Amino acid sequence: MSLAAAAPSTSLLRRYWRDRALWTTIADIFAILAALTLPWSTSVVAIFVLCWLGAVAWVMDWRDYGRLLKRPICYLPFALVGLALVGTLWSDATWSARLHAVSPTLKLLVLPGLFYHFERSSRGIWVLAAFLVSCALLMVMSWLVLIDPSLSLKTPDEPGGRGIFVKNYIDQSQEFALCAVALAYPVIRMLQTNRVWQAVGLSAISFGLIINMAFVIVSRTAMVTIPIMLAVFALLHLKWRTSVMIFGVLVVMAGLVWAASPQLQTTLDTFSRDYRLYKKDNVPTSIGIRLEFWQKSLRFFAEAPVIGHGTGSTRGLFERAATGDTYSATSQVVGNPHNQTLAVAVQWGTAGIVLLYAMWLAHLLMFRGDDLASWFGLLVVVQNIFTSLFNSHIFDFHEGWMYVLGVGVAGGMTLAAGRRNAGGEPAGS
Repeated sequence: MSLAAAAPSTSLLRRYWRDRALWTTIADIFAILAALTLPWSTSVVAIFVLCWLGAVAWVMDWRDYGRLLKRPICYLPFALVGLALVGTLWSDATWSARLHAVSPTLKLLVLPGLFYHFERSSRGIWVLAAFLVSCALLMVMSWLVLIDPSLSLKTPDEPGGRGIFVKNYIDQSQEFALCAVALAYPVIRMLQTNRVWQAVGLSAISFGLIINMAFVIVSRTAMVTIPIMLAVFALLHLKWRTSVMIFGVLVVMAGLVWAASPQLQTTLDTFSRDYRLYKKDNVPTSIGIRLEFWQKSLRFFAEAPVIGHGTGSTRGLFERAATGDTYSATSQVVGNPHNQTLAVAVQWGTAGIVLLYAMWLAHLLMFRGDDLASWFGLLVVVQNIFTSLFNSHIFDFHEGWMYVLGVGVAGGMTLAAGRRNAGGEPAGS
């Protein structure tokens, strides 16, 4: 190739090498792909998130990013990760266990970058839509797996594998519950503007997700939190008379669905059965071991209430507290007490609890607007808070990334809306 021919190519490369609009688009694509693959994969999501980080960092205005880090929505997640790192210094666990316990918190470091990027990008709604479309496709696949279990990627004898194509029924229930309730806002807004057919389409998806949970499989955590999320929606977006009418209709519908769904009846029956087996015979049922984990975790917290036992110390504490034979509830050993507050309290004491709840509060207060982004972000935080009563969902991969991507994307959109309402534009836009 001649020097004259190579010159235009070099000029074109220099033109786009640091082009902010181009790299913003590339970052948007990676974020959309991460949301699209989250219901289906773990490793692919991690790859897309890393690619997104690289694209954003390449053209980031670091001064603007630094100013953003001064806000509680950003520095509180950073502080929680920092506490996890510092907590390795007073832990008695092995260093591999300490570093392993730090890794689930690192996803929180992505939050400020998402706020920064989607305050400047107009494609945040594409990311939310990609997650919805992906969950709708997963719902269809769930029905197909129910009809033909050989289609599942899970082993046939795996517990809770009914209608599960990939991952597990807890993750699937979290996704379906979030999307089913989140769609209530756009459906109401479409009906108010006479976009009836669009509202009918979204309603069909929402009801499809709910019916799947009712007749295929649902986690008990989702069963508990869906009414709470619906109550939040009614409180914020409906008049009280409308709320009472809808509540009455939902109660009747829930009763009919429960009467027609053996799956729901079985799920509810296990609550009392599991508790009786645990209390009477020390059987390690799902509810029984949770109660055992919580009781022991409270005791561990009382032993070191200020700064906890250190990062990665949880499993060692449970090993030393185990009693009874191998198959009893009191002998179970775990590295995660299945409660977000207790998971933090055991390792980092009151200091960790304060940071966790301050972060949740800061993110809740960010979503006080009356738009789709505020509603979706608020719902993600509310779901995470209440499901974290039964699981350590910020530390789990799937639910943790649901929180980070949901809050990060919706939060950036909310910040952008605030800028527009104030008559300004994000710096560097």
